[in-house]
Amino acid sequence: MDITETKLSGVKLLKPRRFGDHRGFFAETYSRRVYAEAGVGDEFVQDNHSLSAAVGTVRGLHFQAPPHAQAKLVRCGRGAIFDVAVDIRGGSPTYGRWAGYTLSAENGAQLYIPVGFAHGFATLEPDSEIIYKCSDYSAPETEGALRWDDPDIGITWPLTTSPVLSGKDAAAPLLAGFNSPFTFEG
Repeated sequence: MDITETKLSGVKLLKPRRFGDHRGFFAETYSRRVYAEAGVGDEFVQDNHSLSAAVGTVRGLHFQAPPHAQAKLVRCGRGAIFDVAVDIRGGSPTYGRWAGYTLSAENGAQLYIPVGFAHGFATLEPDSEIIYKCSDYSAPETEGALRWDDPDIGITWPLTTSPVLSGKDAAAPLLAGFNSPFTFEG
């Protein structure tokens, strides 16, 4: 597996090996032992699968607060997405900064997002499917969000159309005045 450390401490871009021939390919997308050796030691307890039909669909920036905070391991099973992590750990030297990568069915790349980061993505192709592992169960009472287009975060989204948003994401608060439930433990 290829592992790339990002500019955000703890966030990793992972690319499992693929073995292909005239029939297609095979890839081991998760092995607890291999990922632990790569520094991803979370116990994942839930898998989620999301379909976004339209190009330019933006979901995020989402997180779950303690005591149900989630680390995520994200990949794209069909299509392509621009996947983003934003550091929201109070006291972090990279607080409010982001890292983003294209994950696609073609490249097989995955983004590991530890606890203390908000997560979002934009679809780059129609009918994109996102598959991700979570280290805690869904707990709607702990869900939080930040604005996808917050100028203080300054994400450079590769959008070619107006974004397709949920009402919740369109009305999410800005980072300014945000009281983070996470603390940097660097």
